[in-house]
Amino acid sequence: MAVSLNKRINHIHATSLGAHHDGQMVFEQLDLLLKQGEITALLGPNGCGKTTLLRTLLGLHPKSAGKVMFGNHHEQQLSPKEKAQIISYVPQYHRLAFGYPVIEMVLMGSMATQPSWQRASKAQREEAESLLETLNIAHLKNKPYTELSGGQRQLVLIARALAQNTPFIFMDEPTNGLDFGNQIKLLEKIGELGRRRHGILMTTHHPSHALQMADRALVMKQGKLIQDGHPQQILDAETLCDLYQLTAAQLPKMS
Repeated sequence: MAVSLNKRINHIHATSLGAHHDGQMVFEQLDLLLKQGEITALLGPNGCGKTTLLRTLLGLHPKSAGKVMFGNHHEQQLSPKEKAQIISYVPQYHRLAFGYPVIEMVLMGSMATQPSWQRASKAQREEAESLLETLNIAHLKNKPYTELSGGQRQLVLIARALAQNTPFIFMDEPTNGLDFGNQIKLLEKIGELGRRRHGILMTTHHPSHALQMADRALVMKQGKLIQDGHPQQILDAETLCDLYQLTAAQLPKMS
């Protein structure tokens, strides 16, 4: 398949999707359409299946039912390298035994679809360094990844995903472990990616983040998508109180 595969994929469509974990149903009969250029925030309480949904769409967790289409391509038609042309992934937790320098971690994104023997080009290195600058971690470029704080590792993984240059980016709690300033900067970067026609699917525990920069919000509860729409329209006090088991008095003000 051609290297330009990613430029031909402008939507991801899951139908009747189901997944189990340790013999227990996580979600079932789930339909979802993701479009390029749309920022989608996935919200829900702990344990509702958000991370499993991302991993199932990526093919990292086995589905128990349904199918996933990448444009006109069935998931089974695509090799791992071909999927890497379509989606990059920022996990919530990441452990690595070997202390690769930060710059090499980012270049893994640039090289994800290329032969293992091929070396990074000068342009790819310059792009990787530019991404580190954008995320304010250029000073860490030669530091071993294993010696970074949790928040710093998260920023490196985000830079790696951006270096992969895919039409879709999945992010599992991307602001987890980041201080307030870096949260704001990252949300601005995600908004910029949406304007550049990337399709973003991100899980979040912060309704305010969805209200700030998402085009669409998905609300997940007990393995089902119970709301799908514009954040300003569906993330009201009644929905959030029901979702997180709060009273109206406990709900913080959101702008």
